[in-house]
Amino acid sequence: MKIFRLLAVLLICLIACDSKEDKKGRFLLKGNAKLEEGDIKGAIQFYEEAIKLDRDYEDAWLNKGVSHQKLRNLEQAIKDFTHALSIRPDFAEAFYQRSLAHLDFGENYKALSDAETLIALEPDNPKGYFLKGLSNTELKKFDAALEAFDIASGHDPGNAEPFINRATVHYYMGNWNKAKDDLLKAEKLNPDEPNIYNLRSLIFFEEGAYELALKEVDKAISFQPQQPYYHNNRGLYKLYLGDLEAGLKDINYSLKQNSRNLHALRNKGIYHYLKGEEDMAKKYLLEVEEKEPEMPLLKEFLKQDSE
Repeated sequence: MKIFRLLAVLLICLIACDSKEDKKGRFLLKGNAKLEEGDIKGAIQFYEEAIKLDRDYEDAWLNKGVSHQKLRNLEQAIKDFTHALSIRPDFAEAFYQRSLAHLDFGENYKALSDAETLIALEPDNPKGYFLKGLSNTELKKFDAALEAFDIASGHDPGNAEPFINRATVHYYMGNWNKAKDDLLKAEKLNPDEPNIYNLRSLIFFEEGAYELALKEVDKAISFQPQQPYYHNNRGLYKLYLGDLEAGLKDINYSLKQNSRNLHALRNKGIYHYLKGEEDMAKKYLLEVEEKEPEMPLLKEFLKQDSE
């Protein structure tokens, strides 16, 4: 009987020792399931439960950071990724996610630094070069961005993203034919990617082909109907085609999703200008000028408004 009791006590101890690991793992899996379902706040709660059991659970910190990033709580996301890296300094995925968060937060040099670290950790991983390209694009170091996207494409030739981003750089540089060539390559690799059609629409708009621009952005919206950026672009094209009220509807939809979208505020100013409502036009256009004075079309309409 004593032997049986002793074995039972040992078994209970073993179960207790294992339960902490099992429990935190279950919380992580439940958080991941919530994240996949779109219940981001619910996911964070489960990750926090896992962290209560183990403050050094780097995977829970990482996933909590990803969740905050999805909620646009970028400062908290960066803190979570940084905490994960304090536990595991060679955590490549944490560098990747933190670089993305820095980009979203406008901290482009920090994003570039994380990209460089990721490349040093995993030189054959295209993610680091991809982030290096994105960071250099934001820093307007376009040649460096193109070089990084070329390397990323070499490491992952079946991925359309480097071609789309290279096309974006060419678009910023005014190399519209090169941008179109890259978009064709991207379309062959992934014809369901809406960014291909949206970027092509922007090029057509620059070329004055407004009907073609509208056709392309409609394709983008068919793949991602709730993307406010696409609706805002469609609204602008409709304004230039003379369909002012339909254009305003798209622009207002975009502003409803993000009231601080400066491009949408500019477009609303253009709408009021085209309606002959000069005071309202100036209100929106001057607000945008104060925050981003070099935005395309802004000076053109402010100049017209002052004449």
